Amino acid sequence: MLAGPRLAVKPVFLLAAAVAVLLLAVSGRYGYFGDELYFLAAGRHLAWGYADQPPLLPLLARAMDTLAPGSVTVLRLPAIAATAAGVVVAALIAGELGGGRRAQVVTAATYACSAQLLGTGHYLATSTLDPFLWTVLLWLLTRWLRTRADGLLVWAGVVTAIAVNVKFLVLGFWLVAGICLLLCGPRELLRRPKLWAGAAIAVAGALPTLVWQSLHGWPQLRMGEAISAEVGQVWGGRLVFVPAALLGAGLLVGAVLLVAGLWRLLRSPELRFLGWTTVGLAVLFMLVNGRYYYLTGMYPVCWAAAAVGIEARRPARWWRWVPTWPVFTLSVLLTLPNALPLAPESWLATKPGMPEPTFAAEEVGWPEVTASVARVYATLPRDTAIVTGFYWQAAAIDHFGPALGLPEPYSGSRGYWTLGTPPESAYDVLFVGWDPRPLLGSFAELRQVGTVDNGHGVANTSQGMPMYLATGRTEPWSVLWPRLRNWAA
Repeated sequence: MLAGPRLAVKPVFLLAAAVAVLLLAVSGRYGYFGDELYFLAAGRHLAWGYADQPPLLPLLARAMDTLAPGSVTVLRLPAIAATAAGVVVAALIAGELGGGRRAQVVTAATYACSAQLLGTGHYLATSTLDPFLWTVLLWLLTRWLRTRADGLLVWAGVVTAIAVNVKFLVLGFWLVAGICLLLCGPRELLRRPKLWAGAAIAVAGALPTLVWQSLHGWPQLRMGEAISAEVGQVWGGRLVFVPAALLGAGLLVGAVLLVAGLWRLLRSPELRFLGWTTVGLAVLFMLVNGRYYYLTGMYPVCWAAAAVGIEARRPARWWRWVPTWPVFTLSVLLTLPNALPLAPESWLATKPGMPEPTFAAEEVGWPEVTASVARVYATLPRDTAIVTGFYWQAAAIDHFGPALGLPEPYSGSRGYWTLGTPPESAYDVLFVGWDPRPLLGSFAELRQVGTVDNGHGVANTSQGMPMYLATGRTEPWSVLWPRLRNWAA
C-alpha cells in the first residue's frame, strides 16, 4: 500500500469546525428528543446495564445534566463533538488508504454532508456515538494494514470496549469481519498476539454489562425481537433497507461514493475483507430486520476508498461529476432541511409538508405535556400513581414533573419497566396512554379524565393522548406489573 500522507489539516479541520458550529447553533432550537429524556431518566437509576441498552449513554446523560442541569445544548455536546471528530477520522482513513489532500477533503466533506450522520449528530443517542466509534476502529485497522504496527490492535480493543457499552452492534462487526478475514485475508491479522490482547480488553470492558444481561434474563434479546417487529411494521422492513441506507449516506455524493467505494474495496486484495464485511453486515441486518442505520459505521471506509480512487485516476464519466464543489453544495442544500431543525418551531404546526427532520415533532412540547398531566393529577388523591403507556411520556414527567409537584412516574414500556414499580400503597392510577386495556380486570373502575396537550398544536405521539383514572386496584403490583410490560413501540 502507499505510504500514508500527512493530514490535510486546514481544510479538514475547517469542515469539522463547520459541522460543530452548525450542530451547536441548532442544538437548543426545539427541545429534548424523547429518547434523550429516557437516557436522563435511566441515568437517575445507574446500573451496569438496561433492558434495552448498555450503560454508557445513561451515564453520559447524567454527567452532562449534572454539569448543566436542564440544558439541552450541554446534553448534546458529546454528540456534537463525536460528529465533528468523525469528519477528521474519516479523512485519516483516506490518508491510510494512500489518499492525499484531495482524497482526504472529499472524504471529510462527504462525512460532513451525510444525512444520517448530521441528523443523529443533533441528538445524544447510541446511533450518534456508535458510528463514530466504528470510524475510529476502521481507522486503526486501515492504519495497521499500512504499518503493521501491532500496538494499534490493542487500541482497537479499547475502542471496542467503549463501543460495546454504547451498543452491542460492534460485536456483529467483529463476527463478520473475522469470517471475512478468514476467507479473504490478510489472515496474518488473526495471528497477531496483540489482536487477542485487544480482544481481552474488549471482553473485560463488556463483561459487567453482559453479566447484568445474564442476571436479568438477557432482555436485550427481547428488545431485538421488538425492534425487528417494529422495522417490519413501521419502517418498511427489508425491502427499504438498501434505499434507506443510500439516502442516509447522503443524496448525490454520499450514496454514489458509498457504492463506488464498496466496489473498489471488493476489488482490492488487501482491503477486500472490509468490502465483504460491509456486504456481510448489510445482509445480517436485513436478515434480522434491523434498522438501516446500523450500517452507518461502515460508510467512512467506503467513502475513503472511493475518494482515493478519484484522486489516483480519472473516474469513469458517469460519476466524474460527484466530487465537485457544486455537487457538494447541492447535496448540503438537499440534506440540511431534512436532517436538522432549521425551520421555526411554529412551522411544525402551521406549515405541514415543509421539509423537516424525521423526529422534529418529538422534540417539542414536553414541558407542556407534563403540565397537562399535572393539571389532572392535582385533582386526584396524592397517593395516585402515574403510569404511562410509552416510555417517552414517563421520561418527560420524570424530568419536568418534580417542579410541578408530580411523583415519580412508571411505565411498562421497554426498558423503563425496570426503572421502578408502583408502590403497594398506590390503589389508584393515572394512566397516560392510548391503550388502557392492560388495566382492565385489575381495577374496579376505569374512566377517561383528560387529554394531553403539547401546547403547540403539533401532531406528535403525545398530542391528544387520553388520560385515564383507574381506581380500586384488585391485585398486588407484584402480580399486575409483569403483565403491564410492553416491548412494542
